[in-house]
Amino acid sequence: MSKTNSETGNNFEQQKQELIAALKACGAVRYGDFTLASGKKSKYYIDIKKASTDPKTLKIIARQAALRIKEMDVDTVAGVELGGVPLATAVSLETELPLLIVRKSVKDYGTKSRFVGDLKPEDRLVMLEDVTTSGGSVRDAIEVVREAGASLKYVITVVDREEGAGEKLKEADVELVPLVSASDLLK
Repeated sequence: MSKTNSETGNNFEQQKQELIAALKACGAVRYGDFTLASGKKSKYYIDIKKASTDPKTLKIIARQAALRIKEMDVDTVAGVELGGVPLATAVSLETELPLLIVRKSVKDYGTKSRFVGDLKPEDRLVMLEDVTTSGGSVRDAIEVVREAGASLKYVITVVDREEGAGEKLKEADVELVPLVSASDLLK
């Protein structure tokens, strides 16, 4: 028997609360004065890198992202170095989909590639991101993947700070899928 929309919605709400509790318990939510990657100042910081080093929290993230991926037409899980790599790796293990790591720049040694893993033009990727603010950090990775001929229509972020990333990604025909929003996390 399939679940109704209200059952699915309740399930996502329970999952969100489970993730919020895990993020707080592992110390990933901090208060103080911080400068974000976007250059913005903030009174709070969400340290998903800390969360990704906690096996219980990482497992919750991977499981919840995998459930979202079941609804998507994708065949590869991608993550941008550094923060996206443990997330994408855990999700790849959970979904058994291939992993692609997107480097921030080309290395001047070895394969001299922006990618670790196989990327084919027919691939349909979902990108994992730790925290989204303006969406600028992930936009470069999306463009590099698309320049290689692959398709990328979804970015799953653990936490969306709700500061424009969804709108910016929509302009690039990418749907932002947050596991939790900052407003929910900071309640």
